[in-house]
Amino acid sequence: MPANLTPQYLEAERRFKSARTTEEKLESLVEMQATLPKHKGTEKMQADIRRRMAKLRNEQSRRPASRAGLIYRVDKEGAGQLALVGPPNSGKSALVRAVTHATPEVADYPFTTRQPQPGMMSFEDIQFQLVDLPPVHPEFHESWIYQIIRNADAVLLVVALDDPDLLEDLETTLGELDKAKVHLGHGTMPGVVGWLQKPTLLVGTKRDLGGAEDDLEILRELYGQRFDILALSAETGEGLELLSRAVFDLLDLVRVYTKAPSHKIEKTAPYVLRRGSHLLDLAALVHHDFLTQLKYARVWGHGKFEGQMVNRDYILGDKDVIELHR
Repeated sequence: MPANLTPQYLEAERRFKSARTTEEKLESLVEMQATLPKHKGTEKMQADIRRRMAKLRNEQSRRPASRAGLIYRVDKEGAGQLALVGPPNSGKSALVRAVTHATPEVADYPFTTRQPQPGMMSFEDIQFQLVDLPPVHPEFHESWIYQIIRNADAVLLVVALDDPDLLEDLETTLGELDKAKVHLGHGTMPGVVGWLQKPTLLVGTKRDLGGAEDDLEILRELYGQRFDILALSAETGEGLELLSRAVFDLLDLVRVYTKAPSHKIEKTAPYVLRRGSHLLDLAALVHHDFLTQLKYARVWGHGKFEGQMVNRDYILGDKDVIELHR
């Protein structure tokens, strides 16, 4: 039986043959395995790929820590950094392309994304950084992926609503994160040192496809207590306008504007703080002298009369305008 190799497989095989490092070879083999047609005529090829992957992983495990593989780092930008996490072909890259100016590769085969792809998503007068990552999957286990997830401010857990194995793939992803001691969403973490809990929005993509609404209801029933859930379509744009607001709420932020005495109010370039922050938290961001020299402040905001005087313990609200006095 002819193998009928796909162009994607042949490209991955070309990269494997030209790869120099263990990590590059392993990445290529993972993609070769994912794009190789599965039938009797390719059984020997499948076995050979698995054998090579096992050999490379064994070499990795025996290698000294000082010779560890590629490590990617994404410096934070904007009001918050969100790692996009999910199983293969969940629509992470298409989502990033739809809401940012980034152009990650999008394909209908798994493991297209092999390195972090950051992009900036706007929300009114601030921006959030979205970081597209390779799938969290047993066959693509790179430590740097989990380092980026742990460093992010929050997570977008992305699943495809047309995935016939939706629940199984979602549980596989959550299981891999458990191995890395990362707990997503609400709920109680294991009482073990080293675990990290991340605010998480569960995003169901491909809402425009048949059967999506049924799968969405299942997600809400099974995971609604653990995650806030948003369904959307990067293809049609449905629901995309809700994503940035959902991220803002997920991060639990407030935007605060400052003005100098006797100047007009101009709501530009806000300071972004965690909800529940006090006036002194803002003062420290504006100038360190305010921490010791602040006498009082005036505030323009929701539910207050214009220019109301407030003390240092005042809790900041979203879109407050603050005038500091020393």
